Amino acid sequence: MSALWGFVLNLTIGDGLALLRASSLYDTIGVTSTDLGLQIQAERALAADMLSSGDSTSPAFTEQQRKTSASVQSFTKAANSEETASSMTAELRAPLDQLLTSLTETLPSVRDSIALGRFSRLDAIKAYNQVMDGLFAVYERLVSVPDLNIYQHASAMQAMGNAYEMLTREDALIRGALTKGQLSQAEHSAFSDWVSTRRFLYQKNRPILGEGMREPYDEVLNSPVFTRFTDLEDRIVEQVRSGGPLPTDAKLWQATVDQLTVKLDKARIDASDALQSDARSVATGIMARIAVAGGLGLVAVVATIIFSVRFGRRLVSDLAGLRETAMDLATVRLPHVVERLRRGEDVDVSAEAPPIEVSGSAEVEDVALAFSTVQRTAVEAAVGQANLRKGVNQVFLNLARRKQSLLHRQLTLLDAMQRRVSEPESLEDLFRLDHLTTRMRRHAEGLIILSGASPGRSWRKPVPIVDVVRAAVAEVEDYTRVTVTPMPNASLLGATVADIIHLLAELVENATIFSPPQTRVQVRGELVANGLVLEVEDRGLGLAPEEYTEINAKLAAPPEFDLADSDRLGLFVVGQLAARNEISVVLRSSPYGGTTAIVLVPRSLVAEGGAPAQITGTVTADKIERPAPLITGLATGPNTGPMPALAAAPDLRPAPEPRHAGPLKEPDLEPEFEPAFEPEPVEAELEPEPEFDSGPSTSPFFTPAALRTEPVPPATRTDFDDLPEVPLPPRVPADSGVPAEPPLLPRRNGLSRALGNGSAENGSAGNGATKPAGTHAGLPRRVRQASMAPQLREQAPLSAPTTEEPTEERSPEAARAMFSAFQRGAQRGREAADQQEDRSFGEKGDE
Repeated sequence: MSALWGFVLNLTIGDGLALLRASSLYDTIGVTSTDLGLQIQAERALAADMLSSGDSTSPAFTEQQRKTSASVQSFTKAANSEETASSMTAELRAPLDQLLTSLTETLPSVRDSIALGRFSRLDAIKAYNQVMDGLFAVYERLVSVPDLNIYQHASAMQAMGNAYEMLTREDALIRGALTKGQLSQAEHSAFSDWVSTRRFLYQKNRPILGEGMREPYDEVLNSPVFTRFTDLEDRIVEQVRSGGPLPTDAKLWQATVDQLTVKLDKARIDASDALQSDARSVATGIMARIAVAGGLGLVAVVATIIFSVRFGRRLVSDLAGLRETAMDLATVRLPHVVERLRRGEDVDVSAEAPPIEVSGSAEVEDVALAFSTVQRTAVEAAVGQANLRKGVNQVFLNLARRKQSLLHRQLTLLDAMQRRVSEPESLEDLFRLDHLTTRMRRHAEGLIILSGASPGRSWRKPVPIVDVVRAAVAEVEDYTRVTVTPMPNASLLGATVADIIHLLAELVENATIFSPPQTRVQVRGELVANGLVLEVEDRGLGLAPEEYTEINAKLAAPPEFDLADSDRLGLFVVGQLAARNEISVVLRSSPYGGTTAIVLVPRSLVAEGGAPAQITGTVTADKIERPAPLITGLATGPNTGPMPALAAAPDLRPAPEPRHAGPLKEPDLEPEFEPAFEPEPVEAELEPEPEFDSGPSTSPFFTPAALRTEPVPPATRTDFDDLPEVPLPPRVPADSGVPAEPPLLPRRNGLSRALGNGSAENGSAGNGATKPAGTHAGLPRRVRQASMAPQLREQAPLSAPTTEEPTEERSPEAARAMFSAFQRGAQRGREAADQQEDRSFGEKGDE
C-alpha cells in the first residue's frame, strides 16, 4: 500500500514539478529570448537596407548592433544562471548550447563580413536567419508542460511566432529591394519560399489554438491590412517571376507591414495571456491532485499500517510455537537421529518425527502440517540412507571375511609348497606369490575396516616393535626399497599390533608408490616422552602445503566414508585406525623433497622392558637345523632377528642332519590361532646352530622375503650353466665366534637391502656325537674325502704326523653368502664389460 501511494504521489508531484520547471524557464530564458529575437530581426532589416544602398555601415545600424549585443548579454546571463540549470532538461541543453555558440561566434562573424562588404543583401539576411533558427529551436524545447491541451496550444502559439518570423524576413528583403526597384532570381526564390511557409504555418496552426487564443489572430488575419499585405505578396511573386521589376504599388509595402506587425504583436500578446490563463487553471488542478493523492493516500497508508500491525501480532503469536518446534527439529532432534543412525542404532520414525501440533489460523496449521511432512520425510530419508550404508558395510564385511579365509588357506598351502620345493626359480615364484597373498590379506582387512569392523588378526601378548615394523614392511610390494633403522627395545600391546601393522603398511606403500623406484624409503623408530614415534620418509616429489593441511585434517578427524570419494581409500583406512587406537599421524614435507609420515603411538600402547614373555621348553641340542619358515613367521630366540631363508644358488648342497643338545627357549608371540605343534625335546650330537621353528609360523605377519638385508642381483640359471661344480665349504661351528651371514634371496633387478639384521641364539656345543647319514629334510650329507681316489687317501705323510686342528665346516648360511657374493661379482663384471663395449661402439660411431 505504501508503494502504491508513493507511486501515485510521484506521478502527481511529477506533473507539478514539470509545471514549476516550465514556469522557471519561461521567467529566465523565455522573457530574455523574446527581446533577443526582436533585436536580431531589427538588425537584420537595417543590414539589408544598408547593403542595398551600397553602404557598409550607418548610425542606425550601429545603434541597433549595440541594442542586440545588450540583449545577447542578458540572454547569456539568464541561460547560465543556477535557476535555469536546476530547471534545465536534457532535451533543452543541446539547442541552448548551439544558440549560445551562434550568438558568441556566428553573429560577430556576420557583422564583420557586412562591415568588410563580403555579404550581399541576401547573404546577410540568410546569415541572420541561421541565428534566428537556433532561437526558435530553443522555443520549441521550452514548450514542456504536463497537460496535453496546454502543450498543443503552446506548440501552435510557437508555430504562429515562426510565421511572424517569415513575415519579417520578407520585409527585410523587400525593403532592401525597393532601393533599386528589382529582385534577383535568388532573392525572388527566397521570397517565394518565405511566403509559402508563412501561409502554411498560419493555415495549419490557427485551428489548433484555443478559443481565447484564436480570436486575436482571427481579428488580424481577417483585417483589411492583412488582405492588402497578401495582395502585395502575390503581385511581387507574379511580376518578378516573369522577369519584370517590382510592381508600382510595392511602395505601399513598408506602411502596410508596419501596420500589420503592430496588430500581430498585439494578437500575440493577447493569445499568450489566454494561454497563461489556461495554464494557471491546469496548474491549480495539478496542485489539487497532489493534495488529494498526498492527503488521502497518507490516510489510507496509515490505516493499512495499523491493520497490518494488529494482524501481524496475532500471526506472530501463532507462529511462535511453530518456530520453536521447527528449531527444535532442525537443531536437536534431527541431528540426534542422524547421529544415532551413524552409530548403527535402530530409529523409530514415528517416535522421532511426531506431527507438529500448533493452534492458530488455518494458514499456520497448513504450515505446521507441511513442516511435519518435511521432518518425517527427512527422518525416513536418513533411516533409508543408514540402512543402505549398513547394507553396503555388511557386503564389504562378508566379502572381506570370505576373502580373508581363502587367503589364510592359500598362505598355508604356499607354506607347504615352499617346504617341498628346492629349485631357486620355483622358490622365487612362490615367494612372490606368498608376498602378493600377504598384500591381498591386507587389502581384505582394509575392506573390513571400511565396514566399521576390526580385522581378525590379534595377539594376546606384547610384540617387539622391530617385528611389528618388519611385518608392516613385508606387506608392501617394493619392500626391498625400504630400510629399517634399529628399533628401540620395547614392545607393543598385542591388541593393537594388527592395527599398527596395517597402518604402517599403508604409509610405507604410499611412500614407495609416490617416489622414484631408485630411491630408498626409510623407517625410523624412537621412544619419546609421549610414547613411540615411527617415521616413514620417502624421496618423492612431495605435496603442496595446502594438500598437507587438508590430509592432516582428515587424519586428525576422519570424515564419514563416502563411496563417491574412493580415490584415497588408504588415507581413510589410516585415519580410522589412528582414531581407533588414539594414534597421531601427521604428514609433512621432507628435507629431501619427499614426504615424511610421523606416527606417534601413545605410551599406553607401548610395553617397555625388552622381549615379550617366553615359554621355556626342556629341549637339549648341540645344534638344531630346521627349515626356515617360508610363509609369514617371526624369528625365534631371545634376540628377535631375521630368519634364515633358502638360498638362490644354482647348485644346492645337502646339509647335515640336525644334532641336538642343551636347552632351547622360544618366545611366545602367539596370534589368535595357536601354532601347529610345540618343539619337542630331541637329542643331537652336533655343535649348536641357530634355532628355527620347524612347524608352521607362530606369528603370521612375516614373510621370508621381508627379512633380506643385502641386495642380490638377478641370477638366472643360464648365467651359470658353464660353472664347474664347487663343493660347499665346511660349516663353521657356532662356538668359533664367526657370526652367520644374513640370509639372501634371489630377486629381480634393482633389489636392495630391506630390513635390519639380527642373529639367532646359539646353544651350547656338544662333543663326541656321531654324524647322521643325512639332514632332517632328507638331503644327503657331505662326507669328507668320500670322492677322493684311494691312492690319495692312503698316501703316507711326508713328515712326521703332527697334531692338526680339525678343519671347521662352513655353515649353509655362510656358503650361501659366499656363493651369492660370487654371483654378484660375476654380474658386475658382465655389466662392466657391456658398458665398455657400448662406449667403444659410441666412439667408433662418432669417428
